[in-house]
Amino acid sequence: MPGGPRENSYDGVLLINKPLHRTSHDVVQALRRTLGERRIGHVGTLDPLAEGLLVVCIGRATKIVRFLTGLDKTYEAEITLGRTSSTFDSEGIDPNCPAGPVTDLGADHVTEALHRFEGRITQQVPAYSAVRVNGEPLYKKARRGEEVAPPTREITITDIRLLGYDNPRVRVSVTCASGTYIRTLADDLGRVLGCGAYLSHLRRTRVGHFDLASAMTLEQAADAQADGTLRQYLLSYGDVLRFGALQVTDEFRPFVIQGRTPANGDLAGCEGRFVPGDTVLLKGIDGTVLAVGRSGVSSENLSAAAENRVFDYIRVLN
Repeated sequence: MPGGPRENSYDGVLLINKPLHRTSHDVVQALRRTLGERRIGHVGTLDPLAEGLLVVCIGRATKIVRFLTGLDKTYEAEITLGRTSSTFDSEGIDPNCPAGPVTDLGADHVTEALHRFEGRITQQVPAYSAVRVNGEPLYKKARRGEEVAPPTREITITDIRLLGYDNPRVRVSVTCASGTYIRTLADDLGRVLGCGAYLSHLRRTRVGHFDLASAMTLEQAADAQADGTLRQYLLSYGDVLRFGALQVTDEFRPFVIQGRTPANGDLAGCEGRFVPGDTVLLKGIDGTVLAVGRSGVSSENLSAAAENRVFDYIRVLN
């Protein structure tokens, strides 16, 4: 655990399989009740109509949420062709406008259309989203019937693959940068294909190096807490922060909590490869993660740091 377990406390990262029809905040609230811990935060919101991997930081591990929010994510999505939605998903389907027949486009044609979205693209934020414009979430304006002009943003899709096509349903796998709306991707695909489309199901399978296969349900978390085994499922700072590291001597270690900048003589070694300006961890010789910051040195030549600032703190963790 981060810095070692505290009595009657939970500190670490827990992988949760979020169920359908529950908000990400619902998951946090459920865990707060189960664990008796108020300090809980999650990485990357999932809509109520989405399920899958939610990375949850508990106790002192809430300090590292900011270092995990930018991780790439992978989704498995079902997109239904033949009709559009005001919310780009099934919630915004008008029941009074039944779907019409969709011409079988063929898997090759659908695959070609999907490839248009690979790389760096511009995407419009859904009108029904929590993105704030002039201090207010867009969805509140949209639900009041006000005219909404959603902003656009640059996003990156590194991989998009057709998993299956059974007209009118398209199943795809999408790996993308943080901030991508799969709902918008579904709507955009419908426009490209000329038939309309909406997101009918979404499952997040990966966040960075975290995998859904390693996640537990809320019920399993409650059972593990009840039988005293939950801590074995908690991931520590060292498990989740994949940065290079500077190691400091045991003599210097007590000064980290004070934010004292290490000098070259306080370094005991390094892990990984990095250059000045890279985000790195500050570790003790025993491997305990003590802080996150910016390196002032290169992993290739620590001795050259004698006249330079070795490390700038971003966050002390222990």
